[in-house]
Amino acid sequence: MRRTPILTLAISFILIFLGLDVQAQCVETSPGSGKYVLPDGSDCPNAIPTAVPFLRITPDARTGAMGDAGVAISADANSMHVNTSKLAFADNDFAISATYSPWLRSLGLQDVYLAYLAGYRRLDDLQSIGFSLRYFSLGDIQFTNENGEPAGFGRPNEFEVAVGFARKLGENFSVGINGKFIYSNLAGGQEVNGIEINPGVAGAADISFYYAIPLDASKLSFGLNLSNLGSKITYTKETNDFLPANFGLGAAWEVDFDEYNKLTLAADLNKLMVPTPEHPSDPGYNDEGDPNIPDYRERSFFRGVLGSFGDAPGGASEELKEFTYSVGAEYWYDGQFAIRAGYFHENRLKGNRRYFTTGLGLKYNVFGINMSYLISTNSTAQASNPLDKTLRFSLLFDFGDLAGTEVPDAGL
Repeated sequence: MRRTPILTLAISFILIFLGLDVQAQCVETSPGSGKYVLPDGSDCPNAIPTAVPFLRITPDARTGAMGDAGVAISADANSMHVNTSKLAFADNDFAISATYSPWLRSLGLQDVYLAYLAGYRRLDDLQSIGFSLRYFSLGDIQFTNENGEPAGFGRPNEFEVAVGFARKLGENFSVGINGKFIYSNLAGGQEVNGIEINPGVAGAADISFYYAIPLDASKLSFGLNLSNLGSKITYTKETNDFLPANFGLGAAWEVDFDEYNKLTLAADLNKLMVPTPEHPSDPGYNDEGDPNIPDYRERSFFRGVLGSFGDAPGGASEELKEFTYSVGAEYWYDGQFAIRAGYFHENRLKGNRRYFTTGLGLKYNVFGINMSYLISTNSTAQASNPLDKTLRFSLLFDFGDLAGTEVPDAGL
């Protein structure tokens, strides 16, 4: 039951793309102490690894420009990723969006990217359906065997297909659910030590809630999204890896100053509902005594999700470090021009992604475009975000205009 080297390298490759620090070699301060530090004496990183981490990448330029804070902001064509339940409050009959996010352009890579297509259709005043397609290409890669010899070329890629349903349960409250199919081909067709590596396939669901409180000339809204709840994904007969199940909680305050000026302030809190490694330098043994597969990877889905809020080896203080924080703002003038900005923070021991974001939005009739730009605040290249200094674009089409329905200015 030994984890294959090529799969480990492929997963590490994805983690680097996401901007996560690769865990360095840690040493125990004294035998049996259970306390580990880096060689320089600083605390040892202990980020949570998962399979298919591309599912947690913010796919659209609007939320991306607001520091990835989007759980409670107004509904738009891209709401499937952050909170499907918001679609029950969508003002338009039908909308669709396409986003292209180049990846690692600063390293000269031209064939690594994330593409996202999403939209919704309002069925009536109470319910809506949504859809999305997410595709992540890792470009052309030359595989090597355990001796470093060439083992052929491949084009690793992953995709997710999702459908969702949202329904109002009250004047100001709604619930949403998604079903999704996930496909991950990191090293399909390769073989290491006689073990064949196959594409990984999994199914998952999202459950979300949205509640809005109308106020004088403003609206306060809250959202909760439990995403990627599903089966483990398998690349070989001996391995099972967790999906990036995530707890997302958000709030937003939307203020209408007058008929021309609108401001939205948003904040999100996120945490992976995945077991925390015992320690990168002390993986431990699984229930069968196998040292090659740590026990935390052998947990069931329910045990992993429910235990993820209290299994960090460093106790409550380490659990709090596993939360990421996002804040963002969006200003609209006359429903046609938007300015956005935000900030994302992750603890340095849990991935160390920290960056400012900014962006613009333009809308004319049924057509809209959003742009975002990310500025990493980390000084080291290993901890910087792969979208650092990269523009990404979302094109939006609101066909509700053609039916004569009112077009909201917040989402486009």
